[in-house]
Amino acid sequence: MTHAGAQAPKPSASSRQGGTPSPRSTLVVTAHAGDFVWRAGGAIALAAARGEKVTIACLTFGERGESAKAWREGRNLEEIKEIRRAEAEQAAATLGAEVRFFDAGDYPLVPTAELTDRLVAVCRETQPDVILTHPVEDPYNGDHPAANRMALEARVLAQAIGYPAPGEIIGAPPVFYFEPHQPEMSGFRPEVLLDITEVWETKRKAMECLAAQRHLWDYYTDLAVRRGVQLKRNAGPNLGLPHKTMAEAYMRPYPQVTKELA
Repeated sequence: MTHAGAQAPKPSASSRQGGTPSPRSTLVVTAHAGDFVWRAGGAIALAAARGEKVTIACLTFGERGESAKAWREGRNLEEIKEIRRAEAEQAAATLGAEVRFFDAGDYPLVPTAELTDRLVAVCRETQPDVILTHPVEDPYNGDHPAANRMALEARVLAQAIGYPAPGEIIGAPPVFYFEPHQPEMSGFRPEVLLDITEVWETKRKAMECLAAQRHLWDYYTDLAVRRGVQLKRNAGPNLGLPHKTMAEAYMRPYPQVTKELA
């Protein structure tokens, strides 16, 4: 029973729609068309394999700063956008996710109230249990911190019952920062190591959808191997891990809420 003047507790993500269980929801906020594949493709594929809903909010196509091959081929801006859109759609489908394009323009991606408001709407629509996005720092690419700021602000605003946006308010989904390209220069610490061995081939296939950035295929394969070695080292012996374990690394900006230390 709710006391007079008190707000009834918000239903959990797994018990909406009149008590009918709904699948867990993951929201990925990414600056460019390829970022979600390189940095979080394993997490996305794992969630999709469990039957969860994954939505990717892709703020730009990476058309200016991350499509050098297409520019050298003499393509124009609109052609490059379509190339990157098709690649990202194919990669998302391979991983089992839905991708939505904001076409906000890259290099620079400029944070605006309008873009943040659109992210608030996506948060309320998808009701994420988890949000994945870029870390706060990246001295090599200002678009990534810009995406981070809007993602975190949208998460907060989507919780505010008085914020003028459609849909039901969200809870406080945990946020995970995925690994930047040069982690040691971006203040990134691999606090969470995610075993993606069982979906590695899916992630690799999604990476190979991104022909515009083919030079990154081997880099992110090697990174998954290195993080897999770290995962095994930190997991301890005799846990039945594969000889070649593949992993992704994440940071957590907010405290973990738990009843058990693990």
